[in-house]
Amino acid sequence: MAVKKPSSIERMLERLETLDTSTLVSLAQRLGRERGLFERVFNVLQEGMLVVDADGEIAYANSAAHRLLGLRPDEASLPTLWRLVPGLRALLAPALEGGGGLTRELELSYPEPRAVRLYLVPFAAPGGAVGPVAEARRFAVVLTDITREKLDTDQRIESERVASIVLLAAGVAHELGNPLNSLTIHLQVVERKLRRLRGVDKKDAEGLVDSLRVCREEVARLDGIVANFLQAIRPRPADLADTRLIDVLREVLAFQERELADRGVRVEVEATTEVPEVRADRDQLKQVFFNLIKNAAEAMSPGGRLRIRARTDEEHVLLAFTDSGTGIKPEDLARLFEPYHTTKPGGHGLGMLVVQRIMRAHAGHIAVESTPGEGTTVTLQFPLKQRRVRLLQS
Repeated sequence: MAVKKPSSIERMLERLETLDTSTLVSLAQRLGRERGLFERVFNVLQEGMLVVDADGEIAYANSAAHRLLGLRPDEASLPTLWRLVPGLRALLAPALEGGGGLTRELELSYPEPRAVRLYLVPFAAPGGAVGPVAEARRFAVVLTDITREKLDTDQRIESERVASIVLLAAGVAHELGNPLNSLTIHLQVVERKLRRLRGVDKKDAEGLVDSLRVCREEVARLDGIVANFLQAIRPRPADLADTRLIDVLREVLAFQERELADRGVRVEVEATTEVPEVRADRDQLKQVFFNLIKNAAEAMSPGGRLRIRARTDEEHVLLAFTDSGTGIKPEDLARLFEPYHTTKPGGHGLGMLVVQRIMRAHAGHIAVESTPGEGTTVTLQFPLKQRRVRLLQS
């Protein structure tokens, strides 16, 4: 491996104490010119460039970063990155604590609504650490404005959806086939027994009740398939009202209790403090929680554990769903929100698309982390009521 030769400036810095005044002045001028050159290079970039520490203190921000985050060029001291983007610290915690790189897509509301892709990577401060190692750690943050890309993607999805309605309808018809056949058979049984109603005995009555129960379950399954289909192609606006997320979550868990018990899945709900209310559509939240819990249950073997943690920060309520399932491969994780993309036999590939759309309608954010063979964590971030009001006012 080739060894980089030190520059003339580096050689002069190594013997700084022996330099005379005129040489020091010349060195300072050269350093100033080089700094100015790097400043101009970074400021012509379209991507925002930041250097921060683990506390979010900003050591450097180029012109694009100022523009994306709404910073004034003449600000004497910059606020922390965590203050500029509330909730970001929690989303970046794995990289801040573990030391690896991390990519996230964010929706910023200030100074104007934007979609931004954030890439964070750690590096060591020059000269080595003095004191604790953590004090020498810095993080380079690259912000890329993907608003146009998102809009183009949404428009492409809309056009593709129109073209694929026939294919989707065929898939829905196939999904409806088995429950309809079962429903038809059991209704025929009910009809035959009703014809012999005068001679019905206790055993026949029990069989009749059981057949009716099966019919009701199959009808409910049909309703779910049709609801997914309609919501995917014609999402309705969110009817926002003051809502307690934990109350809605418990309702969904109660509804899914039997299915989870049959699968041998253990559910743990943790709420460290009283979780405040948010503005949300209760029915749409149920759809989000139902889809996430069902996905987690289907990814786990009997004896699996689903851990749901609720917490708050100054601006948001966060719900994290962590399962002990098979995890998601990186190539599938990148396509998680694509319509009709699924890795499950018989899956329609619309569940996570619906979840993403509902979260966007609630000014929320969804983040997914997964390790194949270990499990998946899906984190939902909802703005607090007062945060939504401030955003609308600003």
